[in-house]
Amino acid sequence: MLTCKEITELNTDYLEGKLSTLQSLKFRFHLARCQHCRAFIRQMKAVIRLLAALVPEAPPEPVRDALLQEFRNWKSR
Repeated sequence: MLTCKEITELNTDYLEGKLSTLQSLKFRFHLARCQHCRAFIRQMKAVIRLLAALVPEAPPEPVRDALLQEFRNWKSR
């Protein structure tokens, strides 16, 4: 049986349908027995639905430029 830690590590692959059949069965078996992980997966699904409903919005140009500069500097550190 998978542990709760493994469930949190595999949740994205599970939700995207990327687990093998055996891994998916183990995942669902754990969910059937663990209310905390079921709640976690319900929360993840809710976040995905909410994020999908957002309208993309570009940041203001000064913010975008500052972020790009930070990313460039981060690579050189």
